[in-house]
Amino acid sequence: MRDDKQTQRLEFTSDPGAGRSKYVAAALLGLVVLWMGSGIFFPSAPEEDAEGGSEAAAAVAVQVLPSEAAPVTRRFVAKGQALPHRDSQVRAETSGNVVELLLDNGATVTKGAVIARIDDTQYQKAVAAAQEEFDRAQRELDNARTLRERGTATNDRVIQAEVDLAAAENTLTQAREALDDTAVIAPFDGRLEELPIEVGEFISAGEPAARVVDISPLTVTIQVPQQLRNRLMVGAEAQVAFLTGEATTGTIQFVAAAADPHTRTFLTEIEVANIDGAIPAGVSAEVIIATGEVTAHFISPAILSLDSQGRLGVKTVTEDDHVAFHEITIATAGTDGIWVTGLPDQARIITVGQGFVTEGDLVAPQDTAQ
Repeated sequence: MRDDKQTQRLEFTSDPGAGRSKYVAAALLGLVVLWMGSGIFFPSAPEEDAEGGSEAAAAVAVQVLPSEAAPVTRRFVAKGQALPHRDSQVRAETSGNVVELLLDNGATVTKGAVIARIDDTQYQKAVAAAQEEFDRAQRELDNARTLRERGTATNDRVIQAEVDLAAAENTLTQAREALDDTAVIAPFDGRLEELPIEVGEFISAGEPAARVVDISPLTVTIQVPQQLRNRLMVGAEAQVAFLTGEATTGTIQFVAAAADPHTRTFLTEIEVANIDGAIPAGVSAEVIIATGEVTAHFISPAILSLDSQGRLGVKTVTEDDHVAFHEITIATAGTDGIWVTGLPDQARIITVGQGFVTEGDLVAPQDTAQ
């Protein structure tokens, strides 16, 4: 190659197809503009169909279950404790050494039965001395009356003899009572629950000598809230199930007139027959009391919902297929469902899909398979 050779530029101006690409590009651009503008100046006809389709899409499919209210007994359930019908701490009435135990701990006792005896030697002597003084005073009164009849004694002497006799009688009575107090006596029929004394032990007056409990019948105590106080009536029946497995029927014997100042609940006592003593005192119990009859729907707890205000309720479908929310109250609960109030007597309850709809939404209800 030579350095003086000049580079020549190729030109196609003489080619007849050289300017054709410009016209093709312009034509394509025009077609695109016309196509984009066609939606503005010539709207498509199916617009109305699209709007109808959006409304159809807004109707959420839910499953509903037709429900009819029925009468049901409302029940109050509470936890309680079985207590003895009577529980008495028997204390020594006098002081002395324990000389005899006539019963063993755990024995069945009857009212008036002697549980133990305290040494009564000094009390026997006191009774004997008081008896002698009483006899002397009686003879003195008899002599005074005889002498008054003969006219050799005044009326004042007779009156003084009567006073002395009354004092001697009082002393004798006290001595006999002290002697009787040397016996530790069961205050009622029951069971000897504690016997903390031993033979030879010295016991002072007022110290515990035995404990007797009566568990026939038992008394089950529960606490009743304020809103249910007026629904409980003395004499009404109550179902009682004990933690030991026994179940029986009791009767309301007492409902407090004043609430506990701390819990604002009312003490209630239910008496339960326990003739054979099979149910021990102190065990826990569950008490069920019927508090009236209401009209309610039976539903599963799984379909309960909360509204925007946090209220517990159930969603239903109205006649025009819109969602309605009903605040409910649980009347009673069972092992397989709950009875609730607050719904119309006839209702289509949403069982599936309630979490995806709110009050006022349009839905497409489908019956739940029974």
